Amino acid sequence: MPASGPVTRNTLRQQIADALRDEVLAGRLRPGQEFTVKQIADQYGVSATPVREALVDLTAQSLLDSDQHRGFRVCRISVADFRGMVEARSLITDGVFRKLAESGWSGARTDVLLAVRRRAEEAARAARAGDLDIFIGYDLRFWHELGALVDNPHICGFLHRLRLRCWVFSVPYLRGDPSLKDRLWQDHAEVVDAVTRADAEAVRAVIAAHHAQMLAWAEHLASGERLERPQQ
Repeated sequence: MPASGPVTRNTLRQQIADALRDEVLAGRLRPGQEFTVKQIADQYGVSATPVREALVDLTAQSLLDSDQHRGFRVCRISVADFRGMVEARSLITDGVFRKLAESGWSGARTDVLLAVRRRAEEAARAARAGDLDIFIGYDLRFWHELGALVDNPHICGFLHRLRLRCWVFSVPYLRGDPSLKDRLWQDHAEVVDAVTRADAEAVRAVIAAHHAQMLAWAEHLASGERLERPQQ
């Protein structure tokens, strides 16, 4: 966990939280897996206080559950929860882009769009290569930077937490899935193109198709058409 500059308790707390979040997204900390503050502190060679604070932060983000007597465990997210999160994302995102269109896209700054386009290109490369870890990283950065157009940290933060939880749910199912490349959404660049043209309807259509694809996958899992089980 390299740091740039002096390491304070707050920066260490954030570094630990980031490292554990990456472990969850990479599937190395599995749904339902339990651990204690001491185990994590020993693993990273740090004191218990920043570890406890980091774990509390991740619990507040609904990535971990806490138990007073047993410590912490990675959240188990049901298909129904995943479906609900996707529907929430769809409703909020649609409203965000509707508002941007009504305001004349005044927030669509060129520097933001250039950065977002780079993330889109990297995400597409990772998807074609079937590299899930790299894809998740660029997908999260893509949506985070695109959110700068909204200029509302509350909306951006809420959507980011939903995306994290959606990935926590998805990762165990996607590991080893022979259809992985088909599962990974690759239309990030179409969103950037539509935003660049200030074409609100096109933006909303591309993102709505993405959410529909996610909901179809949720139905696929729920119906048991394939007996996909998270790897343990």
